[in-house]
Amino acid sequence: MAKKAAKIKAQVKVQIAGGKATPAPPVGTALGPHGINLGQFVSQFNEKTRDLNGMIVPAVVTIYEDRSFTFILKSPPASVLLKQAAKLAKGAQNAKTEKVGRVTKAQVLEIAKTKFEDMNCPDLDAACRVIAGTARSMGVEVLD
Repeated sequence: MAKKAAKIKAQVKVQIAGGKATPAPPVGTALGPHGINLGQFVSQFNEKTRDLNGMIVPAVVTIYEDRSFTFILKSPPASVLLKQAAKLAKGAQNAKTEKVGRVTKAQVLEIAKTKFEDMNCPDLDAACRVIAGTARSMGVEVLD
């Protein structure tokens, strides 16, 4: 006979630097009120994101009524990947008038491949257009 599944108490979305999570805010303030073991979450998260050292990694934490939890890691935000590809600290203040960096279509394609699983695009071409739009809104030019 199968074990009865625990009821879901909450789902919390967090964005944490890969391999550098601590029980302090923002992790503690987001997950602490739900009563999970923060030390256990932090150690599991850091273990899974060790290769993404310092890059922002979104995670969806599912918390059950028995205070156990599971989490699913998502791909880093497109803006973070674009800043890394263009070697920028931040995007433009006004993207219409200010251009702060450049990326090639090949770099946009790589970012789209990385994010494709987490996007709701029908194909890779549509994902490339979404990433290119994000680049434009950050003041990053997309070159041929």
